[in-house]
Amino acid sequence: MRVVFLGTPRAAVPSLQAILEAGHEVPLVVTRPDRPVKRSGTPEAPPVKASAAAAGLRVIQPGKVRDDAFLRAIEDARADALAVVAYGRILPSPVLRVTPHGAINVHFSLLPKYRGAAPVAWALARAETETGVTTFRLDEGLDTGAVLLARRVAIEPREHAPALLERLAALGGETLVCTLTGLEAGTIEPRPQDDALATAAPLISRGDGAWHPAWSAREVEGRVRGLDPWPGVWAVRDGRRLRLVEAWSTAGATTEEPGRVLELTADGLLLACASGTIAAVASVQPEGRRAMSAREAVSGRQISPGDRLERPQA
Repeated sequence: MRVVFLGTPRAAVPSLQAILEAGHEVPLVVTRPDRPVKRSGTPEAPPVKASAAAAGLRVIQPGKVRDDAFLRAIEDARADALAVVAYGRILPSPVLRVTPHGAINVHFSLLPKYRGAAPVAWALARAETETGVTTFRLDEGLDTGAVLLARRVAIEPREHAPALLERLAALGGETLVCTLTGLEAGTIEPRPQDDALATAAPLISRGDGAWHPAWSAREVEGRVRGLDPWPGVWAVRDGRRLRLVEAWSTAGATTEEPGRVLELTADGLLLACASGTIAAVASVQPEGRRAMSAREAVSGRQISPGDRLERPQA
């Protein structure tokens, strides 16, 4: 097959590499424009651009996807399909219809669950024990197109978003190749999604990591794992911000108010959470300092049993 590839971040690279290794021809790679690095201001190429350049592929970085020039570039590639993996732009209808097999998207969830920009983060934040990868045909909706293939994976205990995303990215490449093979052979039957089962995975905001006294220990654990590395889960202790770096729910129970630091144990600091649940906080990061174990934080007077954590102000 001739496949135009559209993708931007590191998580999209395994899919590009997989279709090349499978022998598909990639006449064009589309990625987002270079972006300045925050501290230096020097423009930095997206990971997909670097990977494509290393493979000797033609790369374009359009500033707009709704103009005639972009559509002509896609048409001129004379592709059989578009493969879209975390490109970061909503494609207009004419682009979706330009190839015989349409635009095939790799999404890091089991659709229709977790439609949106941050499926990995929200699957962890909602304490899911299973997720996966779905390939589907893009339409004008938000991740609403017909499903082509889906692959399930178990979420490992205490697995954080970066590790889970890396696993899903590799699986996404394998699933994309199987999808292209099936479409070429005519063995895949697209099936519509059940909108009644849909859940949302909106773009993460800084406020999603603001610790809340209404969170149970299970939700604290989920957000700590899912919102890593950004924005992280932050609370306020004695007027200073403190990040919960590693935490998990325990089998214990308490009558203390949510946010009260109970005691230091071998597992870490026990934290009272909503509904009488308890989280074990194994490591923390005081604002402006490195992450440290709970025991180090207690020794350094960064946090102590008896303290009360509060919700950061917006």
